[in-house]
Amino acid sequence: MQNLKSDCRRAERKWRSTKLQIHLELYKISLRKFNDGLFKARQQYFSEIIAKNVNNSRTLFSVIEKLTTPPDQIAPELLSAGKCNEFAVYFNEKIQSIRSNIRTNQQNHKKLEQLQPLRDESTTMLEFITVNPKTIEETVQQLNPSTCCLDTIPSNFFKTVVKSIVTDLCQIINCSFQSGTVPKSLKVAAVKPLLKKRTLDASILANYRPISNLPFMAKIIEKVVFNQLSQFLTFNKIFDTFQSGFRSHHSTETALIKVINDIRLNTDSGKVSVLILLDLSAAFDTVDHTILLHRLQTWVGLNGKVMQWFKSYLEERSYFVSIGNFESDRLPMSCGVPQGSVLGPLLFSLYMLPLGQILQNCKVDYQSYADDTQLYLSLNPDEHGPIEVLCDCLEKINCWMSENFLQLNHDKTEVIVFGNKEKRTAVSNYLSLDL
Repeated sequence: MQNLKSDCRRAERKWRSTKLQIHLELYKISLRKFNDGLFKARQQYFSEIIAKNVNNSRTLFSVIEKLTTPPDQIAPELLSAGKCNEFAVYFNEKIQSIRSNIRTNQQNHKKLEQLQPLRDESTTMLEFITVNPKTIEETVQQLNPSTCCLDTIPSNFFKTVVKSIVTDLCQIINCSFQSGTVPKSLKVAAVKPLLKKRTLDASILANYRPISNLPFMAKIIEKVVFNQLSQFLTFNKIFDTFQSGFRSHHSTETALIKVINDIRLNTDSGKVSVLILLDLSAAFDTVDHTILLHRLQTWVGLNGKVMQWFKSYLEERSYFVSIGNFESDRLPMSCGVPQGSVLGPLLFSLYMLPLGQILQNCKVDYQSYADDTQLYLSLNPDEHGPIEVLCDCLEKINCWMSENFLQLNHDKTEVIVFGNKEKRTAVSNYLSLDL
């Protein structure tokens, strides 16, 4: 490609200096060759990525997004420190408003029976395993080289020189594990406002969602913790069986296949299936830290230095909004887990563990992926008992979510009925009276 580019530039300079038609034709031929070569190189580049990640749906979707969607353009009116502060205040007030509404609603909900963890109480994780240079190198290479404005050097460059600094990285991470503390500088998030849909009005703050970007060093430590914690959870079977998020050999595809297969089997047997898609409002951002720490201790089995480390990880977190080269003032993060972090999604899945027990006790089928949960059951058109069970289950879910500072978004929660048209209509009519 470099040779083709040089030939093209040389031909262009020749034509501009002579203005002869023959040199113009030669320049056009060189330009055509360069464009054809650029097209083939681009095609080969993306083909190699697709072939290499044929089983990685996340990467494939990302590639498709890049190829089919033009890059976002930041509106000029958003490029100011004042606008950054507006976003920061809006995001903070939104979460506080949700939590305030939940506190008010808690008084109207009946208390649920205390749920007990099903894990073996003798199984605990007291300390992290000391890491070695090889582990750190492998961990760094696994990470996406996205650079945060808090990083001193670009992440791509960091990955190329990691062998030179791996000894120091090991010392920092092992000291963090042994002391049970997370450096305060690694608990700051740069929040980027992301428009929820491209068709929405870019001038309205409510049309944006906050995406947290953390320092690359924070991601390295979190990835090491993620790997060790995941091994502990898998070995001791603590993961919710029907939670497909952030587990090996589980994905949105496996969750979708499970739900569709169950519904098809129900339809083949002549029954009607009722599917409820639960939607939560800002679920990651309203997670209560006190409840999360209690859940990590009682439901997961974390203690000792590990528990001390997670307590330090959640304490004294802060964030600021960053747009272009402008930043807002820093605000404390008193609740929630960073959605753009390595550990955040896993911690949210563990926070949701009791919900799985509620659904199993109600004998309602379900499948989850992070904060998206699908409930479904099968019934005959003349059966009303299962509908009443489902309504009772929804009431318990609503109570549990209120107790755990999670807000069910009733406007976006959907109900779908599958089956024969006549049977489906009969069940739908009865559902409209109960739900």
